[in-house]
Formats: sequence, C-alpha cells, structure tokens
Amino acid sequence: MLPLVALVGRPNVGKSTLFNALTRTRDALVHDEPGVTRDRNYGICRLNEARPFVIVDTGGIAGEDEGLAGATARQSRAAAEEADLVLFVVDGREGPSALDDEILRWLRKAARPTVLVVNKTDGIDSRAAIAEFSRYGIADALAVSSAHRQGLDRLLDDVLSRLPEEGDTEVLDNDPERVRIAFVGRPNVGKSTLVNRILGEERMIASDVPGTTRDSIAVDMERDGRKYRLIDTAGIRRKSKVEEAVEKFSIVKTLQAIEQCQVAVIMLDASEGVTDQDASVLGAVLDAGRALVVAVNKWDGLSQYQREQTDGLLSRKLSFVNWAEAVHISAKHGSGLRELFGAVHRAHRSATYKFSTSEVTQAMEVAYETNPPPSIRGHVSKLRFAHPGGENPPTFVVHGTRLRNLPESYRRYLENFFRKRFKLIGTPVRFVFKEGDNPYKDKKNVLTEGQIKKRQRMIRHVKRNK
Repeated sequence: MLPLVALVGRPNVGKSTLFNALTRTRDALVHDEPGVTRDRNYGICRLNEARPFVIVDTGGIAGEDEGLAGATARQSRAAAEEADLVLFVVDGREGPSALDDEILRWLRKAARPTVLVVNKTDGIDSRAAIAEFSRYGIADALAVSSAHRQGLDRLLDDVLSRLPEEGDTEVLDNDPERVRIAFVGRPNVGKSTLVNRILGEERMIASDVPGTTRDSIAVDMERDGRKYRLIDTAGIRRKSKVEEAVEKFSIVKTLQAIEQCQVAVIMLDASEGVTDQDASVLGAVLDAGRALVVAVNKWDGLSQYQREQTDGLLSRKLSFVNWAEAVHISAKHGSGLRELFGAVHRAHRSATYKFSTSEVTQAMEVAYETNPPPSIRGHVSKLRFAHPGGENPPTFVVHGTRLRNLPESYRRYLENFFRKRFKLIGTPVRFVFKEGDNPYKDKKNVLTEGQIKKRQRMIRHVKRNK
C-alpha cells in the first residue's frame, strides 16, 4: 500500500503535464484545449529513486454541477477526499481567479493537507508569482514549471516530507496472472457504463454525449478469485470523421491500449447492428492480433423479433471473425456479465496457451495426411515439421519446401484444423511458413574435361542418326 497524492485545480493549469513529469510517462493526455482530462488517472512517482507514492491526475473543476463539467468535478473531489495530500495547482502566469478561490474554499471544507503549486513560472519571477497567491493563506507554496521540469526536485522533497510511510491505495501491478481487458468500440456504445457496472462504482464518467471518454484509464480489480486490469478507452471513429486534435490523440491512446491488452472486448449497439465504425475498430484489433470477444450491448431494449433480426445480421457481417464469441449484455442493468467473463476466460486461455513442438508437429502431420496440398504447376508443397512461434496470438512456424505455392484455401484449412484440434476460441491464429535454403542454389555445375568430351560424342551421335 502506498500513500496517495491528488492533483487538483481548474482546467488548463498543467495538472496532466505535471502528472507525466512526476511519473515519467505519457499516460495522461496533454493538450492546450481546456477540459481534456475528465476521468481519474492513477500513476506511480519514482523520481530520483525516492520513496514511491501514487499520484492521481484529475479533470479541471470548472465550477459547474451539471453535465460533463459536473461529473468531472465530482471525480476530482472524490480523488481529493481519498488522498493523503492534495497538490492545489494554479497558473502562475494568469494569477488568482474566481474559480481558484472557489476550489480553495472547497478544499478548506474538506480539511485535506494541501500544498499550493504555482505552475508555469518559467521565464517569470517565481517569487512574484507566489506572492500573487499570498492572500490564500497557504504557507506551503512552491513554484514549478512542469513543462520544463523546473522545481520538481524541491516539490518532491516537500511532498515526501508530508506523506505517511504507508497509505491505503493499491497500485497498478504487473502481475502476469492479471488478465488485461480493453473495452473498445465506437463512441457512445456504453464502454464506461459497463466498466462502472463491473466495478460497482462510478469510476468512469458515463454520459449520453458521444466522446465523453478522452483518455485510456486502467483499473485493477479482483472478481471470483481472479485478477483483472480493465482498460476503458475512447471511442474510435473513421479517419474522415476525426477533425479535432484531441480526438486524434485519444485514438492513439486507444490503439496503444489494444496493443497492451490480452483480450479486447468490442462493444456493439444492438439497436444499430454492425456499422462501418465498428468494422474500423475490429480492424485495429485484428491488426494487433489480440483475442476478441463481441459484447452486444443494450440487448434488454429489443423485442424478440428484433433480437432474431440482430442475431442474423451479426452472423452475416461478422463472418470474418466467426471464431469470436458474441455475448448479449446490458451495461446499464448488468445482465450478461457472467457470460461475458466466461467468454473472456476462454479467449484468454486460448490466446496464452503454451504449445509444445511435438504436439504442433503431430497436428501438422495429421492435417497433411488428411488433406495434402494441391499440385500447383506440377509441383506439390511439402510440410516437414512445425513448432510454436509465440502466443497472443498463437503463432505456428511451418518448415518445408515450395511453401510459397501454398494456396490461400489450404492456409485457411490449416488454420481451421488447428483451431478444431486445440479448441482455440476467441483468438486469431497466425502461421509463418519458412522454406529451407537449397545448399546448391549458388553453385555452378562445372563439367570436367571427360564430361565435356562425352557430351560432344553424344551430340555427334545424335546428329548422325537424324
């Protein structure tokens, strides 16, 4: 357990930049546009080999209680209330504002230990910038420039001197037994609502406004004795629809989350079926080679006839990923969660199964004997042996001759055969074909003097008999 430090302040004062500087990561999305950060984002500060602590980046408090701004403010206040120390971040260039005054009043009511961090003091008189906030009555004030990493050592020393030896915050660990699940899909299909339902709390901001989630937020949890890391991601739209720079950065974060996860749960809207945007998300998952589970959300709002029509539409449009299980759920009411986790377990087990060389070679031999490759221009490909080449996705390396001539239909046959033999569910399967080098391909066949004379005699004999 580590102590927790919360970054609190109004929008666009540099909290996310300070978070990235203290954690030495790029986990927090940074942009000049105010209000980019909305959900709580946790990280670990280990600067200068000092005692580590957990730091949480929060969205800017804009002084509103309704809509997205109100939900963001509630997330920030929740982070401050659970923190052992609050860093009240203000803008040293703009000076105090009415919104800063309002946030300070709330912090005093919350009675949390607070340090005033005057940010963006590069190029200006830091003492004058601190003096502007002297009316706040906070004796602990430090001037920093998170963008230029100025004043961070002094800030770190001050923070460590105020933190307890231990806190109540569990950190994100890298336990290999923890199943990493990324919830992906287009905007407004219920990803954040589903994560909140699984966690049993309002951990993510869920709204009817498309594009509410901007950053990829990871949360560790334990369910039925198993450990998970849930990653809520921003919605992916087609490139032609993406105009804002912030949304481009959000999509990059989502693609990174897909690369880092073990199982991707793509969420579809049951009332809309499979759209072109859903196909784009599926393409990103397939390119990454991750295990896949299809979660059809908002199933409870359909009639029996609509459900039958939706199932038929899904089976046709998702035929190219017919190996992925489809689960009907309701993120709002929590129905279908047990089936969803069952599908995730099966996909994870298939994607991370460790094969032996003997069983892979034996499977290839059976597939070859059952259905040999067809003859292409008088030549037949020969499959000699195979071995595992990796996991997530399962990769099989096949060695032989004339493998370049293998038709696509036979490659699909091998994939389907291996799926059926090893009961691989919910994961793509990849094959790598390697041909053995011909040791005589670069050697020129030089005839001896006797061979040359024999050849000439044979040519003369053939000419005489014509």
